[in-house]
Amino acid sequence: MKIVYIHQYFKTYSDGGSSRSYYLAKSLVDNGFDVELITSHNSKDYLFTTIEGIKVHYLPVSYDNHMGFFDRIWSFLSFMFQAYKLTRKIKNIDSCYVSSTPLTVGITALLLKWQRNIPYHFEVRDLWPLAPIQLGIIKNRWLQKFLSRLEQRIYEEATSIIALSPGIASHIQQCVPYKTIHLLPNISDCDFFQKEAKKTYLTDKYDTTHKFVVTYFGAIGQVNNLQSLIEVAKTAQEANNQALRFLIVGRGNQLAEVQKLAKQYQLTNILFIPHVSKYQLREIINITDAVYVSFASYPVLETSSPNKFFDTLASGKLCITNTSGWIAQLIEEYECGFYVNPTKPEELLTKISYYMADPEVLEQAQYNARRLAETQFSREHLTRKFVQILDPSLATHTRVKHVVTV
Repeated sequence: MKIVYIHQYFKTYSDGGSSRSYYLAKSLVDNGFDVELITSHNSKDYLFTTIEGIKVHYLPVSYDNHMGFFDRIWSFLSFMFQAYKLTRKIKNIDSCYVSSTPLTVGITALLLKWQRNIPYHFEVRDLWPLAPIQLGIIKNRWLQKFLSRLEQRIYEEATSIIALSPGIASHIQQCVPYKTIHLLPNISDCDFFQKEAKKTYLTDKYDTTHKFVVTYFGAIGQVNNLQSLIEVAKTAQEANNQALRFLIVGRGNQLAEVQKLAKQYQLTNILFIPHVSKYQLREIINITDAVYVSFASYPVLETSSPNKFFDTLASGKLCITNTSGWIAQLIEEYECGFYVNPTKPEELLTKISYYMADPEVLEQAQYNARRLAETQFSREHLTRKFVQILDPSLATHTRVKHVVTV
């Protein structure tokens, strides 16, 4: 079976960021599918390459977290048109797998179905247009209505819909109650990430001996509310808490503002590290005790399925989140961390002191995190389920093969 997989932000371990589309595409290849993946890169030229059997088309469409609203819209539209143009050159397509955001990739899928009778599966990573509407980014009511109708039509025409969280699945079910929604959260790579003994040094200049390290990694944008972690660091420094250290790893359009706030507070207990590859991230996690999963306080963000959370579980680290919703419920149900109110920085210090004071309690929470990854979100389990969604005939003999090259 030949599948065209469309995702604007395909990333490998070397690129850093979410590796979900790599995991899923690789599982299809391992099970005999012919996979052509269409994505983009910040280059002026088209590039074609093969990555572990995945035929990858890189379209010259720039995108960066520093972009403003209109630049992002232009990037989305440009990718949509170029992806559709490219698919017209690909012959013998049996099916299409389309991953949003942005929602506009669904237009490419609709055109393929209408013009060439190619069915498509639609993956919903974030709720559009609900997210930008709640965040106040899309204010025009006519545009809101148009995008909501487009969302509805994309759902209606899809062969199947894949949601990354229960909240996303519930929203889609309300839009198209007669459709079957598959829940397929983000993936914990329990081979690449391991629960290991904590290391002491990240670099020769950064010694974490006798320090409890809390790390945030990922995008640093409006929806991530990293100012809340700066307030925690400030509260810790004012309390003369010498044992806590904070790391912020990543990039985004709010990075400068977050760094400015840390400088304003004259914080000496926090370190900023630029965007890194997955390999480098693994080294950073290995000096980390707890990972901070942060979002701004909007209801739609409570439905998120952040890849950083699933990497944290696989690494066997204490999980801290400042957003209520299904992630907070999982953390507390499986006793692998805790929720904190983002407006009360002292709350994190109070709760984390419990784990800092008792290594056995910390070890148990970290063990629980790893166990949750292995039993519910492992790459082997979720990629098998994914392949069976696309081809139910493989339900009894799905192969899962992946090799991590270090």
